[in-house]
Amino acid sequence: MITTEYILYGSDGCHLCEQALAICLTVLTPEQLTEIDIVDQTSVAHETRSLVELYGVHIPVLEKLGNMPGENKKLFWPFIAEQVVQLTRINKSEFK
Repeated sequence: MITTEYILYGSDGCHLCEQALAICLTVLTPEQLTEIDIVDQTSVAHETRSLVELYGVHIPVLEKLGNMPGENKKLFWPFIAEQVVQLTRINKSEFK
């Protein structure tokens, strides 16, 4: 079974990030979701710019990791549970 990974980018003390986490956990299991604090962790392997530079004014951001480079999809706040569900249904063939 292939497990899709999701990353929730946020920051400690961000009330919107707490709301986004609660929404994400209505759709995703804790095992599927990784939380990354953009201040504590400055980068991820699949991005060339710093996380603060990428998401500093946009957090929270939910990212679905694709199987190939360039296949990732992101939801920027505000989003609702229905949008998270839609994101989980996007399959590899729909990534462009």
